[in-house]
Amino acid sequence: MEASTARRLDELLLSDYDHSHDHGGVIGARLAQRLYELSRIGLTEENGSYRIGFSAEEQQAKLLVAKWMTEAGLDVTQDGAGNIIGRLAGKQADLPVILSGSHVDSVPNGGHFDGPLGVLAALEVAESWKETNHQPEHPFEVIIFTDEEGARFNGGLTGSRAMAGSIEAEKQLGLVDINGASFQQVIENIGLSVPSFFAAKRDLSKIKAYVEVHIEQGKRLEKENLPVGIVSGIAGPSWLRITLAGAAGHAGNTPMDDRHDALVAAGELIAAIPHLPPSVSPTAVATVGKLQVHPNGVNVIPGKVEMFVDIRDIYEDKVSELVQLTIDKAEAISAKYGITLSYEQTLKVSPMLVPDVMKNLLTVSMDEMGIKPLYLPSGAGHDAMVLGSHLPSAMIFARSKDGISHNPAEWTSLDDCVQSVHLLKKMLEKLDKN
Repeated sequence: MEASTARRLDELLLSDYDHSHDHGGVIGARLAQRLYELSRIGLTEENGSYRIGFSAEEQQAKLLVAKWMTEAGLDVTQDGAGNIIGRLAGKQADLPVILSGSHVDSVPNGGHFDGPLGVLAALEVAESWKETNHQPEHPFEVIIFTDEEGARFNGGLTGSRAMAGSIEAEKQLGLVDINGASFQQVIENIGLSVPSFFAAKRDLSKIKAYVEVHIEQGKRLEKENLPVGIVSGIAGPSWLRITLAGAAGHAGNTPMDDRHDALVAAGELIAAIPHLPPSVSPTAVATVGKLQVHPNGVNVIPGKVEMFVDIRDIYEDKVSELVQLTIDKAEAISAKYGITLSYEQTLKVSPMLVPDVMKNLLTVSMDEMGIKPLYLPSGAGHDAMVLGSHLPSAMIFARSKDGISHNPAEWTSLDDCVQSVHLLKKMLEKLDKN
């Protein structure tokens, strides 16, 4: 929103807020204030967020939320992967814990709602229970997962994968970040260590369920004029790093028929990729979102291009098929231009279908709120997808203005934010009783 460059985020959120949503201990102004406080950390010139994973900015944001957790009466800890956990004791300490949360890291110059809303929604539920003197039967944990977006190492969902024990040590330790630093160097710079990172794995049998609130990052709720919706499944992201190696040369002295131009080959591949998904699945997508050209000189024929392809679908077999089609196309184009091809799958996360029992609890909750249930798939990956491979997990979407996300213009009204809190609260209380 253009106005956000001149006015504070909390002022904008509260300017048209319907205060009738303040009930049951949920307070919209508190949520707005906290969204604003987080927005100030890593604020860019374009009024966006820059808090990439394992950065000082991400850590500052996590510590601020940890402070709020402590003030709300939660017992706060940080695990070896940097995940922040705020625990509210249940009446029956031996019952499995119920989790809710999200992340506070961002893509470069991202928005202020993607991730923080889910963390603060879970915290607001805990605040509402404190306001109303309610203690759940089960222990309840608000969690901030580290490095969900993956902007630093080109592979995300790091904190949730560490908690689930689904990270391959050799591959993780071989990662190099955008500044050329190793994974070990990066985590040690913020006080973590390799042994502690892999010790973050939890006994997931002691967790009953995980529920995450997130902005939709699409237009379906807006088109249906609904504040919130129920996620039916999450598409699994698969990231390919493709390297095309040709021969650098002088742009003036190398004849056109004697070139091995890696960027020309990359351009043809980039143009071909959008035509591959429809041949596989109506819900499949593929995107080239990052490109590095070497040596990147005006008068030099590009000798090497490294590109990242993001491939997704809600069906795992279709993701695999699309990955192979992309590799096949890259091989054909490389052969055509006489250049060398190499590739690596830097991220592969299986899609998740939300269990019927979790969707049904959300449906009943929405009926109680007088909101028509809408079921919609998520094309974006989330921590709920990682945990959903091991335990019952669900997601609540809040309406996104114009479907904009990963952008400073990202916006969800305070009315919709608070409605997502009320839906989460009802869902968690039903899980606690069942």
